[in-house]
Order: sequence, then structure tokens, then C-alpha cells
Amino acid sequence: MTEREIIEKAQKKVKDKKNFYTHLTSYIITIGFLFAINILTSPGYLWVIWPALGWGVGLAFDAVSVFGIFGSTDEEWEEKELEKEIARLKRKNRSLPETQDDELILDHDELELKELSKEKRDWDDRDFV
Repeated sequence: MTEREIIEKAQKKVKDKKNFYTHLTSYIITIGFLFAINILTSPGYLWVIWPALGWGVGLAFDAVSVFGIFGSTDEEWEEKELEKEIARLKRKNRSLPETQDDELILDHDELELKELSKEKRDWDDRDFV
């Protein structure tokens, strides 16, 4: 990754975090306002739970997309998992030769296909309209 790509990626990550915190702030203020209205107008039924749940689910998805679930969406985790899977496949397929790039080469790069035979014409061109 070049220096420019790293900076752009970091800027995007910071922007995503800023947008999440803005979203979280508006959620807290709005749900707080709705809660106050709910308590003042109809304290017997907490209808505020429905908008809080609906918006909260969206906020949770936003948080997962920005921060990941316990680091599971982190690129470093993805790279480690990819390396582990490659190592596992290499151990499983020791008989296959490896290239210098650690890519596996398959012995059968081309398919073996039978030659097509000419179809015998059972019709005359005059049969068509």
C-alpha cells in the first residue's frame, strides 16, 4: 500500500467514525426528547420503545460497519485468517507444487474436451417458412 492510499484509508476511517458519533448523538437527543414527550403525555404506555428499537437497530449496524464485531471485520484479522487458510490448504495438498508467490499450481489447467461432430441435417431449407 502506498503512503497516499494509507492516508486516504485513514481519512475514510476517521470520517466514518465521526459520522457514527454524529448519528449516536442525534439518536440520544431525539430518543430523549421522545421519552420526555411520552412520560408527559401517556406515562402508562411506553411507546417510545418502538422508535428507540427501530433506530437502535440501524445504529447498531452502523457501529458494526465502523468498528466491527470484536475485531472480526478488521483487515488485519482478515489477512491473518487468509494466511491460516492458505497454510492449512498447503498442509493438506503437499503434493501440489508451489510457485515463488506461494500460489498453488494445478496440474490440470486445461479442460479435455471432445471434438464436436457436424450435425447431420434431417431437413431441407425449403421446409422453413
